[in-house]
Amino acid sequence: MSGGPRVWRAQAQDAEDVARLLIAFRDWFEGDAPSEAAMRDSVSALIADPDTEFLLAATAPATAPAGVCQLRFRHSVWMSCDDCWLEDLFVEETARGKGLGRALVLAAFERAGTRGARRIELDTNEDNLGALALYESLGFSAASKAHGPLQGRDVFLGRQL
Repeated sequence: MSGGPRVWRAQAQDAEDVARLLIAFRDWFEGDAPSEAAMRDSVSALIADPDTEFLLAATAPATAPAGVCQLRFRHSVWMSCDDCWLEDLFVEETARGKGLGRALVLAAFERAGTRGARRIELDTNEDNLGALALYESLGFSAASKAHGPLQGRDVFLGRQL
């Protein structure tokens, strides 16, 4: 048996661990919204959603999860199959540098492939150099959609409603 990280798909009984880690991610951003109760409710709803999966990672078989990854699936007209959106990836500070982030992304590739997706996308802040290095080392590119006359970087935009 390998001494590396253990990764598994979260089930309903894992909802509290998923919520705990996502709340820690919110806190890492120095935010206070959404509330812990709202996050727990959202996690419970999303675990039941067939188009959403959470992956959990632990540093060893008998340890509590210290990393989480959220995957969202939606059909793409351009790919004629599902796309996978890696919406959240977080590893507790005490577990960083132990391969959990990489293990979660590799497991995300496997889950996306199993579901028939041919593309996985994500966004991260350009100042998050550790995340950028991880994602680039695993083949992510800021020009993954480049085709035709447009060859520049992909730009993620958003707007609050």
